Amino acid sequence: MAVKTEKMVLNMGPQHPSTHGVLRLEVELEGELIRDVKPHIGYLHRCFEKHAEAATYPQVIPYTDRMDYLASMYNNFGYVVAVERLMGIEVPERVEYIRVIMGELQRIASHLVALGTYGVDIGAFTPFLYCFRDREHILDLFEMTCGARLLYNYMWVGGLSHDIPPDFVRKTKEFVTYFRPRIKELNDLLTFNKIFIDRTANIGILPLETAINFGVTGPMLRASGLPFDIRKEDPYSIYDRFDFDIPYGKGEMGTVGDSWDRYWVRVQEMEQSLRIIEQAVDQIPEGDVKAAIPKRVKPPKGTVYSRVENPKGELGYFIISDGSVHPFRIKVRGPSFVNLQVLPELCKGYLVADIIAILGSIDIVLGEVDR
Repeated sequence: MAVKTEKMVLNMGPQHPSTHGVLRLEVELEGELIRDVKPHIGYLHRCFEKHAEAATYPQVIPYTDRMDYLASMYNNFGYVVAVERLMGIEVPERVEYIRVIMGELQRIASHLVALGTYGVDIGAFTPFLYCFRDREHILDLFEMTCGARLLYNYMWVGGLSHDIPPDFVRKTKEFVTYFRPRIKELNDLLTFNKIFIDRTANIGILPLETAINFGVTGPMLRASGLPFDIRKEDPYSIYDRFDFDIPYGKGEMGTVGDSWDRYWVRVQEMEQSLRIIEQAVDQIPEGDVKAAIPKRVKPPKGTVYSRVENPKGELGYFIISDGSVHPFRIKVRGPSFVNLQVLPELCKGYLVADIIAILGSIDIVLGEVDR
């Protein structure tokens, strides 16, 4: 005789410790099985796009920091590249190299937060401490360069707010040497831990076709088996000068596109970022990082859409200029916002405890979801 169960609606959040921010999930359950999940967003609205209309182009940069505040440097990167394309500015070679180094250090720092907090979601606390310990080394490098550890306002239209200090290259090389063995340490501790694999492999499977249809990008898309990376497919800055690979999901522990694959892609991406950083610090030329900064940022009338490979996926800026010193409109394509919409598809049919493993594998920052 089949057991009949009633449907129940469970609210997770918006102050739930595992929702990675102020997000409310309305979960429809039948027993322990998930029938539907509805994400309710909007608790952290910053009105970024509206603020930008009242600010000059340089004044917008600090606002970009506060979207994905765990990848602030890359938010700066994407915005200044868009404005420079709109104005036709060519920045000095030294600026390009420093931007790439900072961007890849930020990618590693962002992934360390994602991987460490994901371990806590599953029940492993020690990897969280290790990841945050290693992230501190990167924040030290940022602080010695621009004085900030979280929100930087470092990349300016046409250049940088500060040149790198004399010890920066040496300390960056020391970090690369220090951090590479730490990745193996993380793998031994968490990645190939049987309990962790059991909680994440074959859970929250995202087929490639579904990922494409939902506009999913970044590590989530690559984990579904497609090695698509904007740094390779639509190169910006000087990424076409560096030799690096694009990790993608192969279903090594379960099924291609499951939660473990999404985690594993981020681990491998940190290795590739180290390769890029090594090449960039060895090739960095001399020059003035402020040589191309215009005295007045006043783009001609027109529009531009520029995209970069943010640690979480495609970060796009669509800017409309009316010829004044203020942007007429700015629209941001935030990867966290777009990737979050696939959550209901990933959760259906799994157990309620799996919601935490699936949500953590998406790696969202609510500051960017709500903007």
